[in-house]
Amino acid sequence: MIEEVIFTNARGQSIKFSNQKPFLLQSVEGKADVSADIQTQSAPFQDGSTYIDSYLQQRSIALNVAVLAENTLSMLEQRQLLVTICNPKFGLGKLTYIKGNTKREIQAVVENVPVFGVGRENNGIRFQRTIINFLCPSPFWQAFSTESYKLVDFVSNFRFPFYFPVRFATRGDSKVLINNGDVPTPIVVEFRGPVVNPQITNITTGEFIRVNREIPIGYKLILDTSFGNKKVEIENPNGVKENAFHYIDLQSTFFHLEVGENRVAFITDSGNPEVYVKYKKRYLSV
Repeated sequence: MIEEVIFTNARGQSIKFSNQKPFLLQSVEGKADVSADIQTQSAPFQDGSTYIDSYLQQRSIALNVAVLAENTLSMLEQRQLLVTICNPKFGLGKLTYIKGNTKREIQAVVENVPVFGVGRENNGIRFQRTIINFLCPSPFWQAFSTESYKLVDFVSNFRFPFYFPVRFATRGDSKVLINNGDVPTPIVVEFRGPVVNPQITNITTGEFIRVNREIPIGYKLILDTSFGNKKVEIENPNGVKENAFHYIDLQSTFFHLEVGENRVAFITDSGNPEVYVKYKKRYLSV
């Protein structure tokens, strides 16, 4: 089965390693090798320790590649192309892995300028062996495609007889979202106004995010629960974004979808919003 790896750097330049010229992929190391940091604690006079949690370390990936060319001039050009695209100074890029029906991606930075082997077994007029080392700050492979769902709007919560203070109506919907990846995954939620005081809740865990703010028609409220990249933004009709973290309810939690079924719901005080939830499943290996 054909194995392919595509690296796209921060400038959008891509290079493909496969079973074809000029960059023949010989092996991929680190597809599943990630160490875990086991957190424990001990009390006085305790035998052993008490387990707390496990945290995965960053992932290292090495590509063993043979550069193939027709002549010396072509070899120099291919080597230069490889070095230009796999430039550590460009910062964080993306590795895409493809094998059969499996297609995953992971953010990665080149650790060093590609290492070109020396000696007759590594270097010739028409071939050059090289190793390209990548460091992936997040160890998780992500699904290539994004899961996207629209939550349907309805009106509920009429109560009779009336008791003051009375709540006449709430708009909202719930849907079961499936995360069949290996670990919990963050979500991106988009409320398209008009809406007042929107809230998204993971009913399965009881966690929620509430924004105490009116979002006018034509505006969007965007929530991102990614660790290290949490966002609460309001986007106007011209695409200009405003930081809206200060409107967050203090009891809010930037929750992830747990592995398995998650019933996710939204409610609002008023308005008629369109609500979308997006996420990518995350995996420990390919």
